[in-house]
Amino acid sequence: MISENSPSLSKTTKDVLNKYGIKLNKNLGQNYLIDKNKRDQIISFGNISKDDVVLEIGSGIGTLTIEIAKRAKKVISIEQDKRICEILAERLREEKIDNVELINDDALKIDFPEFNKIISNLPYQISSPITFKFLDYDFDLAVLMYQKEFAQRMNGKVGSKNYSRLSAMLYFKCSVEKLTDVSCESFIPKPKIDSSVVMLTPKEHDLTIEEFNNYSKFTKALFQHRNKKIKNALIDSRHVFCNLDKKVLKNRLNSVEDEILVDFLKKRVVVLKPEEILLLSRELNYLFVE
Repeated sequence: MISENSPSLSKTTKDVLNKYGIKLNKNLGQNYLIDKNKRDQIISFGNISKDDVVLEIGSGIGTLTIEIAKRAKKVISIEQDKRICEILAERLREEKIDNVELINDDALKIDFPEFNKIISNLPYQISSPITFKFLDYDFDLAVLMYQKEFAQRMNGKVGSKNYSRLSAMLYFKCSVEKLTDVSCESFIPKPKIDSSVVMLTPKEHDLTIEEFNNYSKFTKALFQHRNKKIKNALIDSRHVFCNLDKKVLKNRLNSVEDEILVDFLKKRVVVLKPEEILLLSRELNYLFVE
């Protein structure tokens, strides 16, 4: 139990930063959570047991790490900033915590050790690529904090302003549930917008790796031009697939005879359901072979 006389998370965080002379750079996503209630709530969402190996990206000085480690079998903590990583290592020694594997590296460039849960206050500037990277791994659940607008796009409904490549990519891989919002006042330095905590739970699907890779290419190509007609979006984003000449690809798309596909090609990207993007990726992929 934590004593009621224990220092607040805000004071603890500021004391650690002052002790080591650390000036946080919010341009690097160094926004540290100082709201103890929100920290404890985020950790509770993970339903951590002594069987869990938890991956944390952007661990900072250990705001989440230390408390997760007290509950989990192991924490795999990845922090890119060398000085911050050294501070966290020292804090772990002071707390006599020995079940944290601390990795000083770029989370986007390394293979993750084996884990079964993810709990992270993610560096916001890597929100998109790190989320896509998570999709390449098997896990039970992920509790992740994002900028509020980004979180809204994760669960964007077809045809809405929040419907995006992100929404479509997550659709077959994970269910997305918003758990809570976190005010910008809960961080130092204070970001410009609020945050949201979401839970990702992997879905069962029958797509092969090749099918999902093709779906991913079509999704990327289409959402580069979300308000264009699908045929024009595919032509203008042909570089995602190949080096075909514009006229060659246009002629190939014009030669499509299947009425359902022809109708799809006339629609705008933003109204295309993920299942329809999958259909296009299966039926039209041959057109992009050089």
